[in-house]
Amino acid sequence: MLKLSRFLRPFALQIIIVVGFLFLQAIADLSLPAYMSDIVNIGIQQGGGIDYILQTGLKMLGITLFGGLCAVLAGLLIARIAAGASKSVRKAVFAKVESFSNAEFDQISTASLITRTTNDVAQVQQLILTLRIVLFAPVMGIGGIIFAINKSPSLSWIIALALAIMLTIIISLLSVVLPKFKLAQTLIDRMNLVARENLSGMMVIRAYNAQAFQENRFDEVNTDLTKLNRFLYKIMVFVNPLMQFITNGVSLLIVWFGARAIADSSMPIGDMLAFIQYTAMVLFSFMMITMIFVILPRAAVSGTRIAEVLETPLSITDPEEPQSLTTVEPGGARVKGIVEFKDVGFRFPGAEEDTLSGITFTARPGRTTAIIGTTGSGKSAIMNLIPRFYDVTRGSITINGVDVRNLSQHELRENIGYVPQKSVLFTGTIASNLVFADKNAGEEQYRQAAKVAQAEAFIEGKQDGYDSEIAQGGANISGGQKQRLAIARALLKKPAIYLFDDSFSALDFKTDAALRKALKDYTGDSTIIIVAQRIGTIMSADQIIVLDNGGIAGIGTHAELMETCPQYKEIAESQFRKEAGL
Repeated sequence: MLKLSRFLRPFALQIIIVVGFLFLQAIADLSLPAYMSDIVNIGIQQGGGIDYILQTGLKMLGITLFGGLCAVLAGLLIARIAAGASKSVRKAVFAKVESFSNAEFDQISTASLITRTTNDVAQVQQLILTLRIVLFAPVMGIGGIIFAINKSPSLSWIIALALAIMLTIIISLLSVVLPKFKLAQTLIDRMNLVARENLSGMMVIRAYNAQAFQENRFDEVNTDLTKLNRFLYKIMVFVNPLMQFITNGVSLLIVWFGARAIADSSMPIGDMLAFIQYTAMVLFSFMMITMIFVILPRAAVSGTRIAEVLETPLSITDPEEPQSLTTVEPGGARVKGIVEFKDVGFRFPGAEEDTLSGITFTARPGRTTAIIGTTGSGKSAIMNLIPRFYDVTRGSITINGVDVRNLSQHELRENIGYVPQKSVLFTGTIASNLVFADKNAGEEQYRQAAKVAQAEAFIEGKQDGYDSEIAQGGANISGGQKQRLAIARALLKKPAIYLFDDSFSALDFKTDAALRKALKDYTGDSTIIIVAQRIGTIMSADQIIVLDNGGIAGIGTHAELMETCPQYKEIAESQFRKEAGL
């Protein structure tokens, strides 16, 4: 929690004001038993009369109203502080997650990150709301002890006994619930993971009639979480009656020994009543502190999980003095897209073997470089290394002679148009998804990009055209339509380098051919790198790289590889036979 205290610094002045209000409230509350003692001792026993009682009563009323006002103002300020600090925490977590590379996402699951951004921040916010109790209870407790001892030193041992019992309970409570709260957050992570997988894979689950299996899987983690919560709630329910029992027992002890002191004329009745009230304040303060210790463990676990996200070291960072890709030529400043792999090796974090080894090739502007290979040969890994979703473990990747690790991530990705294997669309309209690549693009520009991507026909066939709504993840359009929109989005950016990671797989042969023909004219002197499974998609590429077991098995044109590369020839012939129906 101390690691998150920096989010409270902007509210330092407000916290000081809250402390002031709570201090005034405590003084008001602590003064009331003394006035009550005077009413009994002076107003009743010594015959002070009704006037004295009324005057003292009016003072008590005024003090009560003043204390209540201070409490309300402190509560309002604490609510503002809790909401503001929680907003800052959520913003910081979201910003940090945005800077994560794939390596960090492999370390902390998406489901866990969602839980930490929502549920865990809510737990921390709940703790900040109890800041009022944290500040108020100690003042009331210490003040109550001082005033109680002042009224009757001979009965102070009763308070010491009660406090010793309460401290024992609090320490025992912490030792039991802290590990359980940590387990509870882990179970919430698991439940969110199962729910997320179930929702995202609903079509597959229905296709295999696996609803019962998924229900049992969810019910298992849900039952574990329910049992744990029941255990924690039982402890919480047990705490209040126990504290109330201690309070009542202490009151009985005070009355018992106080009555003897009154009988011996060593204590006025009013002082005994005041002592009871002060003792009740002390015990009530410790009861409030006990409730804090019920909230604190869960919030502490949540705070630790949030701090883990904020303190996770980034595997991919910007250099202190980044270089630039922009070169000044007679035609003006521009970026060339010469992509060069120099003896590149790559291993996924935690893996035992290299995914890529000895990868060396050059992709040049105005030319198309295609990558093909068997499943698991490392095609997508190459595509992920260029925009630095991962960093190479050996060798280097340069653009225009500059190592990508010496560039700022912003400039690097600003010059790349990337279309991933799984087309990702966002909730909104078709137009809003297209201009995601260039917020300044006009209607004519995104219409042209859609035309090149062969998406114009199906877009204009919709009732609302480019203003048609896209559901979450593009669930209301086909896979081929999603791919074409994702391609159009990359084209709208007009970068120096285009990366198409198996982005034509959902297109029919006719659409594929038309798109590639339009693509060559549109992209001009940009560098194009395509990963594909179909030979037909890459036959016309200027350079084809064949991957096999993480290494390069051959480089050349289609005709050259058919003569020199057995792996490529095998892939091509198997596809040609399939297309011929043999």
